[in-house]
Amino acid sequence: MDILYTVEEKYLQAIEELHYGELPKALHFFHEIVNSDPEYARAYYQLGSFYYYQFKNYQTAGYYYKKCIELEADFPDVYEHYLKLLITLKMHKLAQNIAKKALTVPGVCKAHIHESLGLNAEELQDFATAKEHYKQAALATASQTEHELFQDHLKRIKDKQTANLNMVYAYQS
Repeated sequence: MDILYTVEEKYLQAIEELHYGELPKALHFFHEIVNSDPEYARAYYQLGSFYYYQFKNYQTAGYYYKKCIELEADFPDVYEHYLKLLITLKMHKLAQNIAKKALTVPGVCKAHIHESLGLNAEELQDFATAKEHYKQAALATASQTEHELFQDHLKRIKDKQTANLNMVYAYQS
């Protein structure tokens, strides 16, 4: 067995285990990293993703994502996943605050943040705000596939808005 000397080496080993589908080994390495170096933010991000996507333990995932941001606020990968978690948990106000912060971090995909904000607003039945966020997402992306997805979101919002309009019947004699 290889002896890993640094936290970075353990982290790379854990990422490699993830890549090869060895989830228990990767989880073990990430916990080891957090225990040996409680300031290593990226391990908290990976643990948050484990608890969110693998275990569906949303409270624990939220703890790890929040801890990652506290330790390394400029780590761009955490924001998109943390935002999705907050929307899942219906923590709409906190989601807006995190998104606002995320949009200032270099490396964060602005299109995905705006899409999440659009989904958040749509869930709150605020279709005008959702429409604005989807437009911003469409402007921020360079991918044709994503652009089409955002256009689909805009069409869905338009359909919802017209479904909410009152019908006016004209009487004909």
